[in-house]
Amino acid sequence: METNEVRQKLERMKMVLIDRIQRIESDKKRDEPIPQDFAEQAVAVENDEVLDALDEVELKELKQINLALAALDNGTYGTCTECDNGIGDKRLSALPFATKCINCV
Repeated sequence: METNEVRQKLERMKMVLIDRIQRIESDKKRDEPIPQDFAEQAVAVENDEVLDALDEVELKELKQINLALAALDNGTYGTCTECDNGIGDKRLSALPFATKCINCV
C-alpha cells in the first residue's frame, strides 16, 4: 500500500473514531436524574460502565492511529518497534496502526 493510501485510510478511521467518541461522551453527559427504582439504578450504572469501557477502547485506538500517522510523518511507519524489521503488508493492511511484526506480538 502506498503512503498516501495508508494516510487516507488512517485519517478515515480517525474521523470515525472521533465521531464515536463524541457520541459516547454525549451519552455519558445525560442530565437524567438517578432512577428511584433499585433495578433501574442497577441498569443505569451498568450502562454507564459499558459507555466508559467503550470510550476507553475508542480512545486507545485513536491514540494508536495518531502514533501511526506520526510514524508516517517521520518515516518509521511499517517498522517493528521491537526488532526493527518490516511489519509486513498483509498485517498492515489488516491493522494499519500495527507497531509490531507478527513475530514480536
